[in-house]
Amino acid sequence: MDFARSERAERLRAELSSFMDEWIYPNESAVADQVAASGDRHHHPPLLGEIKAEARRRGLWNLFLPDEVHGAGLSNVEYAPLCELLGRSPLLAPEATNCAAPDTGNMEVLHLFGTPQQQQEWLEPLLAGEIRSSFFMTEPDVASSDARNIRSEIVRDGDDYVINGRKWWSSGAASSRAKVGIFMGVTDASADPYRQQSMILVPLDTPGVEVVRELPVLGRYDGHGGHPEMRFTDVRVPTTNLIGTEGDGFRIAQERLGPGRIHHCMRAVGMAERSLELLVDRAISRVAFGKRLADQGKIQHWIAQCRARIETARLLTLKAAWLMDTVGNKGARTEISAIKLVAPSAAEYVIDKAIQVHGGAGMSDDVPLASFFAQVRAMRLFDGPDEVHEMSMARREIRARE
Repeated sequence: MDFARSERAERLRAELSSFMDEWIYPNESAVADQVAASGDRHHHPPLLGEIKAEARRRGLWNLFLPDEVHGAGLSNVEYAPLCELLGRSPLLAPEATNCAAPDTGNMEVLHLFGTPQQQQEWLEPLLAGEIRSSFFMTEPDVASSDARNIRSEIVRDGDDYVINGRKWWSSGAASSRAKVGIFMGVTDASADPYRQQSMILVPLDTPGVEVVRELPVLGRYDGHGGHPEMRFTDVRVPTTNLIGTEGDGFRIAQERLGPGRIHHCMRAVGMAERSLELLVDRAISRVAFGKRLADQGKIQHWIAQCRARIETARLLTLKAAWLMDTVGNKGARTEISAIKLVAPSAAEYVIDKAIQVHGGAGMSDDVPLASFFAQVRAMRLFDGPDEVHEMSMARREIRARE
């Protein structure tokens, strides 16, 4: 395995590290304050616009996209350390560099499968950061861990498709800046189970598209369009909005989710690294029962365990990224499933111990640990819950021995 980075990738990593120090960490509270003062949790504050302009000026824009014309042209191995840096401030840094979900996955889909018309209408403004987007896959009425259960319908009617269904955890859809979403639904219920579904572009101002309610994550609303429940009632869009052909939904979803899992896991590593730094700093500065927390054996055990788990998660994720670069998503399936098990759980452990060392402060928003915890706990569910990845890995091991 070769995790070496090109000279350009290393330059971008150094530039992004400086950008985080100079623009992201110092402005986290100020951006949050501007959002709170507006009364709209999805407000796009002026300061965020300034930070985005600086990111573009430095060439820190669309870093996730391997296309050299529209993105940074980096491999998965090269982007992974940048994604880890972005994960250290997950509510600000990814959006500031136009590398935030679900836009990243949607842009990848449009880049790989979109028609020239779809790319001009939606991909170009997304790449420019002029709009944001949403993704409609998970449904409240079925066990969505098995995507074959999805029941929302996409029915052809002449030159249009008519869409009906309920979705939830529809990331980004509650923001006024979200202008389009990618909807996954059934186009042919009689087809092979993996050819029943399709993906289609839905402008969010189309009649029949409704935000039912916003959903908190462990009681927290993180803004940026939230994760609302949506209702689609006789939503009519032209057939030219179909992505690929009918029945391509599963194939496109797998292409979308592979890189996305690398991104999520490396952001989890970034959150874990920052949490460990906060843990150690707190342990050094606090005295209890006659000595520093840092000198307590229990705390030292936690610190050692945190470091070991972070390193394990990072190396495994880099291996998955390297395999995706060298043999493709299909050849990296086992490792992609493995990182979805290992990285969020490792980060969850580290963040939990950091909260414990901070005491009451760890439960507050004076430090980002509570927000980090909510995000990494959700990672054990989205993009496939732990149990689905375990089942997938186990079946491949069994088949290899039969």
